[in-house]
Amino acid sequence: GLLEELLDLANRAPSGFNLQPWHFVVVTEPARRAALREAALGQVQVGEAPATVIFVADPDSWRLHLEEVLAMGKAEGAVSPTYEQQLRRTVPPAFALGPLGLLGFARALFLPLRRLFTPTPTLPVSRSGLKAYAVKQTMLAAQTFMLAAAAHGLDTCPMEGIDEVRIKRLVGIPRRMAVPVIVPVGYAEDDLPPKPPRFPLERKLHRERF
Repeated sequence: GLLEELLDLANRAPSGFNLQPWHFVVVTEPARRAALREAALGQVQVGEAPATVIFVADPDSWRLHLEEVLAMGKAEGAVSPTYEQQLRRTVPPAFALGPLGLLGFARALFLPLRRLFTPTPTLPVSRSGLKAYAVKQTMLAAQTFMLAAAAHGLDTCPMEGIDEVRIKRLVGIPRRMAVPVIVPVGYAEDDLPPKPPRFPLERKLHRERF
């Protein structure tokens, strides 16, 4: 159906190292939609839309997905032997926290010192950092879904004002994962209120320097 087509497009969103740390939970059953609305602090869009997509971010995707990503990439000719070795050298040291988080602690100490001498990326140094990284990637998929929906004449309403713990319980999402946003999707009524205004572009656009 159309919803699956939109989610397939969302699933094609870019992600760091192509780790694709997202899952999509689609809620359409009326009783579950009602429970989801309650967990979304009673926001009416969840109850009115025929479907809501829960976007889920997996902070362990670097460990769970890497081998599959490499295998798929090699099969499609998208990952060369040189790039495979680069990913194997890069991804685990960048994300592994180690026993008692010692590797993450070491990164927290080492990276600022390294930055004094050479450009250095910001890497996760804790579980919360791994979650933040996965959430950032998953929001690319969520935005792709919303743009695809708009291109097909559908309306969406991203929501982060939610009880994440209740939503996880409701649909069985593992505790270690994060829910950065839920997105009701459907055809909006014609008598919608005016769209919220935005600041003019010149207030937000900076050229060459902030």
